[in-house]
Amino acid sequence: MANILVLYYSRGGHTAHISRAISEQIQSKGDHCDVVNLQDKAPIEWAKYQAVALGACVLYGSYHKSVFEFVRENQQHLSQLPNSFFCVNVVARNPEKRIPENNKYLQKFLTLSAWQPQDVKIIAGKVDYPSWPWYDSLMIRLIMKMTDGPTDPTAIIDYTDWNDVKVYADHIAKLATVVPA
Repeated sequence: MANILVLYYSRGGHTAHISRAISEQIQSKGDHCDVVNLQDKAPIEWAKYQAVALGACVLYGSYHKSVFEFVRENQQHLSQLPNSFFCVNVVARNPEKRIPENNKYLQKFLTLSAWQPQDVKIIAGKVDYPSWPWYDSLMIRLIMKMTDGPTDPTAIIDYTDWNDVKVYADHIAKLATVVPA
């Protein structure tokens, strides 16, 4: 039985939901998985894990600065384990934007990050205008208008492919069987 760590930063809760789904899938196959919110700033016992996945959402074209701070402070720990980074963004509602080379937000992470993950995944996010503060809803609707996305202020659209999230979770579990170089 492997011990796997899933770390995440979530602003509206969707990346947290995805992280819990990953953990549930990993545990359904018999491995153990801890899920840790980066905002909790909890100490991590790195030595007890055989793999780690870090997920972060994109808002206004960027990641929260705490994601980069965490990566900078824990680069060595992240690199010593088989590892993966998953980025959650709504632009990935378009299938071609789920390809790492075509997703500018993933490329931005790789350019700005002190840590270079061994593995990457892009997961389509969720539009939830009613739950967002008015200014986020307005700004994202303007961005969506420019990119032919949904602009109805009452729209709640989950673009996440939950079966693909399960496949990704299984992939993370397989990483735990890989001995780091």
